[in-house]
Amino acid sequence: MSTHARHICYFFDYGALSLYSLGCAFTYGAYAMPDRWVNSTLHHYFVPMAAFNSFICTSLSCYSRFPELECPRLSKVLRTTAFVYPFVYDNIPLFYRLLFCVGDGCTWNDATAGYFYHLFFALLTGFLFASHLPERLAPGRFDYIGHSHQLFHICAVVGTHFQLEAVLSDVRSRQAWLSTQAPAPAFSATFGTISLALLGNLLIIGGFTVALLRWPGGSSILQSTVPEAGRPKEQ
Repeated sequence: MSTHARHICYFFDYGALSLYSLGCAFTYGAYAMPDRWVNSTLHHYFVPMAAFNSFICTSLSCYSRFPELECPRLSKVLRTTAFVYPFVYDNIPLFYRLLFCVGDGCTWNDATAGYFYHLFFALLTGFLFASHLPERLAPGRFDYIGHSHQLFHICAVVGTHFQLEAVLSDVRSRQAWLSTQAPAPAFSATFGTISLALLGNLLIIGGFTVALLRWPGGSSILQSTVPEAGRPKEQ
């Protein structure tokens, strides 16, 4: 694969992750909000803000590929920030339910344990992504088995499993109550938000693709002679 195609594929990868974060916001907004937050201002604007966050996530992560060779640390910080920010925003309802809420309206149910496990594996995923452990302790020993890139994908999948199980538990236990407290999201509004987010992210990806070709420093990215073996592994 050419370096040009490689960067564009990562642009689409980042866009897909941004849309995943929006999907989480749809689910949490519908079923995971604490009882006392239902119909609050945050509840009403939770999904629109998540759609806006998807644009920030895609923009930051795509831009992070430009200074990758000259300033790898800056690139890493930008990319990590791009995904930590929507994760923290999406999980505000969970953080409140699990860590801060006391008394009535705290929504402690069978989903609670699943959300704890989900957050644990999500934090472990971020730690592995940022730390490059264990391969940084023994370079070359974990190139094929046990590399942090492999481990963080495994943790992400396990965390997503617990996330889905917890959401399904919330659906079973809270759907009847929620239907009496807040109107169900309209299909047209949901479809419209997803469509706008998809279109916006595609435009961002298209813009960065054009910039990659026209940027004066783009030749250093597209025609880099750094051997593949000498490059840090992509995450």
